[in-house]
Amino acid sequence: MSKSLPLVFDAPRRAMPPRHFADLDDDARAAAVAELGLPAFRGKQLANQYFNRLIADPAEMTDLPAGVRDQLGAALFPPLLEPLREIECDAGETRKVLWRAVDATTFESVLMRYPDRNTVCISSQAGCGMACPFCATGQGGLKRNLSTAEILEQVRAAGAELRHRDARLSNIVFMGMGEPLANYSRVLAAVRRIIAAPPGGFGISARSVTVSTVGLAPAIRKLADERLNVTLALSLHAPDDELRDTLVPVNNRWKVSEVLDAARYYADVTGRRVSIEYALIRDVNDQPWRADLLGKRLHGALGALAHVNLIPLNPTPGSEWDASPKPVEREFVRRVRERGVSCTVRDTRGREIAAACGQLAAQG
Repeated sequence: MSKSLPLVFDAPRRAMPPRHFADLDDDARAAAVAELGLPAFRGKQLANQYFNRLIADPAEMTDLPAGVRDQLGAALFPPLLEPLREIECDAGETRKVLWRAVDATTFESVLMRYPDRNTVCISSQAGCGMACPFCATGQGGLKRNLSTAEILEQVRAAGAELRHRDARLSNIVFMGMGEPLANYSRVLAAVRRIIAAPPGGFGISARSVTVSTVGLAPAIRKLADERLNVTLALSLHAPDDELRDTLVPVNNRWKVSEVLDAARYYADVTGRRVSIEYALIRDVNDQPWRADLLGKRLHGALGALAHVNLIPLNPTPGSEWDASPKPVEREFVRRVRERGVSCTVRDTRGREIAAACGQLAAQG
């Protein structure tokens, strides 16, 4: 393993944003309200406003006495995010938002509307330290971790946007900027609030929440032991260590076999099928023998508890790589399925506005 590799797991030491109501668990909310000299039930009122009514400005919380709204705003609802730019495509069904935090850090989230569901793809870090060469986010480097509240504000804003359209947010995917398991404690806290029933959380089903990772094996096992039963998405991208060492540099620390062992542990503990993400790159990882090896390794490690999501590579600035031709893609799918592993091609959204997988770069 390269001596410099561990550095990519640690965000630069920057001051985190001010404490926000969404950062707090139930006990901390009660303590914060008590510190302000307010009765305990105000904490539940605030939670109902934020997680159920999707309101983050105390000035709009009409069930609170007017005299305490400014006090609560200053103490528990400081401004966190400002939308710098919003871009739409797919006839308005896909919307990318560029957010700016209080320290001028920028990151992105993407809201996607489908006939049967509404999904928001959220960021867990500003930038990413995993350095995957085919991903624009990874090539930009890591700026800092996001706070729990900054993560949850992306969810709340998406839910509020949908509510204006008489729709409801149904799915959350941690597939935006960053490696979620490299910001473990804050992502875990955010997931707990996402799946908690109102008024303590957004009330999204755990089965409708997906946490993606490039393969931080110990953190995968740790997440399994939390028994939250969210969906795990493993970004594999190559079935052999020789290629994956290059495509996913974290493989220099945790090899394919170790990552698949961790994925199997997750599946065994949670009973949930693991999604294997595989960006198909022309003449790089799309060879028939790699499809055979992928199917063989997944069948041996996970059996029916694996599903391969093939992702046609999305173009990124300056990259010489592109997506595999459709006949190659179809043959890859056929060979993986022939090994007894479920495999489908992902319906890519937002490519033309750089909102698709691997394209988020938060450029102002």
